[in-house]
Amino acid sequence: MRPVHRTARRTHGGLFLSSFLLLAVLGYAQPSGGPYGPIDQRYEIPKAAHVFYVAPNGVAESPGTDLAQPTTLESAMERVVTGDAVVLRGGVYRTGGLVLNQGITMQPYGDERPVLKGTQVAVKWEALRDNVWRTPWKRLFPAAPLGWWQRGREGMRTPLHRFNNDMVFLDGELLQSAGWEGELTPKSYFIDYQGGYVYLGVNPANHLVEITAFDSALVRTSSAVHGKSSDHKGPVIRGIAFTQYAYRALEVEGKKHFTAADEPTDEPVGPSDPSTYGKEVTGTVLENVSITYCSRVAGYFRGDGLVIRQSLISDTSTEGLYVIGSSDVLLERNIIRRNNIEQLTGYYPAAVKIFNQSHRVTVRDNLILDNPNSSGVWYDVGNRDAVFVNNWVDRAVNGFFFEISRGATVAGNVFLNCDRGVYILNSAGARIYNNTFLDAPASFERNQRSATGDHFGWHPATGPGVDQREGHVFVNNLLAASEASRRPLLRFEQPAALCAQLPRPQAQVLDGNVYARAALPGVETKAPLATWGPAATESCVATAVSLEELRGLASGFEAGGRQLDRTPRSVFQGVDVGRYELLQPLPGLAGGLPADVRKLLGWSEQEARTTGAYPVGR
Repeated sequence: MRPVHRTARRTHGGLFLSSFLLLAVLGYAQPSGGPYGPIDQRYEIPKAAHVFYVAPNGVAESPGTDLAQPTTLESAMERVVTGDAVVLRGGVYRTGGLVLNQGITMQPYGDERPVLKGTQVAVKWEALRDNVWRTPWKRLFPAAPLGWWQRGREGMRTPLHRFNNDMVFLDGELLQSAGWEGELTPKSYFIDYQGGYVYLGVNPANHLVEITAFDSALVRTSSAVHGKSSDHKGPVIRGIAFTQYAYRALEVEGKKHFTAADEPTDEPVGPSDPSTYGKEVTGTVLENVSITYCSRVAGYFRGDGLVIRQSLISDTSTEGLYVIGSSDVLLERNIIRRNNIEQLTGYYPAAVKIFNQSHRVTVRDNLILDNPNSSGVWYDVGNRDAVFVNNWVDRAVNGFFFEISRGATVAGNVFLNCDRGVYILNSAGARIYNNTFLDAPASFERNQRSATGDHFGWHPATGPGVDQREGHVFVNNLLAASEASRRPLLRFEQPAALCAQLPRPQAQVLDGNVYARAALPGVETKAPLATWGPAATESCVATAVSLEELRGLASGFEAGGRQLDRTPRSVFQGVDVGRYELLQPLPGLAGGLPADVRKLLGWSEQEARTTGAYPVGR
C-alpha cells in the first residue's frame, strides 16, 4: 500500500473537511486501493414523481417545483410523499429537527455542494474580567451519562460536563468543554445551563463562533407525521454534507422513539426472532455523504437492508455509525476516523458499532483510521454471521472487536498499530483467514460473563453460553512486530476460575500462520510470541517465546506455522511508505482458504496460496 495524498474538495462553509487522504492502496492490493470516501460528481435530476428544488434562501411558500423558485428544505420535508425527490442547491443550510416518514431521494443539484449545519452564529458578546466573554444562548442540550456508566470508576477521569451535547466552534475548530469560568482557555468553552450563557476564553471579535442549535439534522421516524403514515421505506441520501450537530445528525427509527436520555439500543429487548425487528424502515441508502462533528454519534440506523458507501464519518464522540437490530447491511469504501474526540472513558466508544442481534452485516473495503481512544468496528450483543473483509485499520484500541456473538468471517484485512488488531471475546465460530497484522496482536478471550447478574442485564443471553465460546479458526495470517513491540503476537486466554470447567481450547483450527519478529541485539529476554490457555498453570495461561513452545502448549496446532527472525522491513515491500505486500513469497497452508471466503476476497485458488492479506501472482 502506498500513501496517496488526495486533496478533498468537499467543504463545510469554506472549511476543508479533510485536507488529505493519508492512506490508500494501489493496484492489486487488498484492500482495493479506493477510491474511498465522498467523490465529487455531477448529479442528474432524478426521474421521480415530484421533484422539489430547495435552496438556503428558498421561500417557504414557493411550490418548489421550479428550479428558479426554490422552496425551503423544511417546507419540502412536509410535502414529499413516497418516490419524490428533494434536490438541494449548494450552500449552507443552518437547520435541523427535520422529520420524515417517506421513502424519498435527497441529492445535490448538479455538482453543487449542499451542507447542513446544526449550529448558529453567535454575535452578541459581553466582555467580563480576565479575558472571559459570554453570550446568551437559548438552544442548549444538557445531558448526563446513561445509567450504566460507572462514576465510581470513571468519574476521576471524565468530568460530567463532557456528557452534555452542546458543541462550540471557533473559526471552524471544535473547542473542548470546561467545568467553570476559571478553567477557560482559548481552546475551550463553558456553559452555564441555569443562566443560559455560553462562555469563551478568547475575544470573539473578528472570529466566527458557531454554537449548536439543533440535536439532529433529519430523523426518519416510523410514526405518523405531516399528515402521512410511514411507508416503511428508508431514504436515499446522496452527496450531502452534515456537520456540527448536537447528539446526532441522522437517525432511522424502528418501532420506538428514543430521546437523548434513553438507551438507544433497546430494540429488540432480549433474545429475539429477527423476523420481529428491523422491518419498520428498510432500504436506507447513504452514498457520497459526509457526517462530521456530532457530539455523540453521526447516526443511529435501524432497519434491514441499510447501505452506507463511499462516505466520510469523522470527528464523532461515543460512536460514528451505530447500527442496531438490523440485518443484511453493507458498509463499503467509507473513511471512518477520529471517534471519541472528547476522550470519554468508561463509555465503550467505537467508530462503528453493530449492536443487538444484527445478522449478516458486511463491512468491506473501508479505511478505519485514527481512533486511538476508540475501537474501530465492534460487533456486540447477539450478532450473527458478520463479514469483515478487505479493510485497512490503523490506530485503534481494538481494530475488529467481536463480542457475545456467533459466526464471523474476517479475511484480507490489514491491521496496524492497534492494542488488539482482532479481539474475539465470549463469542463462537470466528473464522480469521489471511490477514496482515503489524503491531496489532490477535486476541481470543473468554470469561465467566453470563446473563446472570450482568451489569447490562439480558445482553449476554443473546450470545453463546459460557461453555459454548469456542470453534474459532485462525489460518494463514501474518503477524509481525516492530523492534519496539514486546507484546505477544497471538493470545488465547481465559481466567483460572474456568480452567477445569472449560478444558477444551477456544481454537478449532490454528495453522499456517507466520510470526515475524526480530530478536533484539544484546537483549537476553525474548519477547513472547504467544499466550495460550487453558494451560496447566496457576493462572490457566502460559507464555510461549517460540513457535516450538507454542506447539508444546497447544498440542496438534500450528503444524504448518512458521517463525521468522525478521524486522518488518525484511518482511514487507515498503513498510515506511505503507506497502505491506510481501518482500518474498510466504506460501500459505495448502487449501487453507475455504471457497466461500475466497469468493468474498475475489481470489483465485493460486492467489489464495499465500500468507497475510496480499494475494500472490495477480
